Amino acid sequence: MDLDELDTPAVLVDLDVLERNIARMAGWAAERGVRLRPHAKTHKTLEIAGMQLASGACGLSVAKAGEAEVFARAGFRDLFVAYPVVGPHKLRRLVALAEDSRLAVGVDSIEGAGAVAEAFKAANRRVDVLLKVDVGFHRVGVTPAEALRTALRIGELPGLNLRGFFTHAGQAYHQESAEAVAAIGAIEGQILASVAAEARAAGLAIEEVSPGSTPTAPHVMAVPGVTECRPGNYVFHDATQVGLGVCSQADCALTVLATIASVSGRERAVADAGSKTLSSDPLRPRPEGHGLLVGRRSRLRRLSEEHGVIDVEDGEVFQVGEHVRIVPNHSCVVVNLHDRLYGVRGQRVEAVLAVAARGMIQ
Repeated sequence: MDLDELDTPAVLVDLDVLERNIARMAGWAAERGVRLRPHAKTHKTLEIAGMQLASGACGLSVAKAGEAEVFARAGFRDLFVAYPVVGPHKLRRLVALAEDSRLAVGVDSIEGAGAVAEAFKAANRRVDVLLKVDVGFHRVGVTPAEALRTALRIGELPGLNLRGFFTHAGQAYHQESAEAVAAIGAIEGQILASVAAEARAAGLAIEEVSPGSTPTAPHVMAVPGVTECRPGNYVFHDATQVGLGVCSQADCALTVLATIASVSGRERAVADAGSKTLSSDPLRPRPEGHGLLVGRRSRLRRLSEEHGVIDVEDGEVFQVGEHVRIVPNHSCVVVNLHDRLYGVRGQRVEAVLAVAARGMIQ
C-alpha cells in the first residue's frame, strides 16, 4: 500500500529509523558491558520487542501485570515488572506468570514487599524483586539513606530473592540542556551503584544495578557498577527528546499522519488529529505546543478532542486535504491510544503492527 492510501489519522513508524535507534542503543550497551532491558510500555508490540531481543536485549521491562501477561503469552520469558505491584488480584496473576517465566517484580516498601512475599510463599514459590531507589525524581522509591535498611528487611522475607536495585531519573525530563541531562545520568548511576556497594558490604548478594531512561541511558551506562539499563522511548523518540537535545527530528521514528481539514485565512489550519490521537501531554522541558510538523516551521499549538490547531508561520501555506506528519510530544502515550501502527519505508506501508498490550493498565 502507498502511504497516501491510508485513512487519517494514522500512526506511522519509519522502519529504517526504528532499526537504527534499536541498533544504536544496543551498541552503547554492548560497548559498556551493560545488559539492556528495554521498557516495552513505549511500543507495546510483539514485533518491536522481538527486534530488541534480536539486537541483544536480555529481556523486557513492563509497567503492569497485564503487559507482562501479553508478552509472556507470546513467548517472552525474561520479564521485569518495573512498578510496585499492590493488590491480591495482580499478585495472583504474577504467581501464575512465574510458573513459565523468569519474572522479577519491583518493590519500594516493606509493606509492598511483604504482600508479594506472602503471595509467592502461599504458592510455595520464590520470586526475584528489585528495590526502587529515589535518585531525585521524588515519585516512588526509598531514599538512598533508607535503601540499606529496607533491603536488609526485604532480604529476610520468605518467598523473595532480592536481586538488586532499580531507579528512574525522571527529573532529566525537566533539564534545560543536553549537558544537564548527562549530569543527571551520571548522578543516577553513581547513587545506585553506591547503594548496591553498601548492600554487598552488609552481606546481601546484589546482582542487578538497574537505572533507566532514554535521556540518561548513554550516560548512566558509563558509570562503573551499573549492570543493566531500561530505556523505553528510544525506539521512537519524540518532540520531547528533540527538545531535550537527546536526538534530532531525523531520529524520530514515530509520526502521526493527519489531513488538513480546515484552513482559516493565512494564520490557522486544522488537522484531523486532536487529543484523542496525540494526547495532551505537554512538551518537555518547556511547554511549547503539541507537536512538530515534519518539514515545516509551523507548530501544532492547540488540541481539542478531534482538532489539532496549527499556527501557520509566515511564508507557509496549508491546503484542505493535504497530508501532514506530526512528531508528537510523547510517543508512549500516542501508541496506547491506537490499535495499530503502520510500518513504513519511504512512501510504502510494509507492515501493520498490532498494539498488543494496548490498554493493559492493571
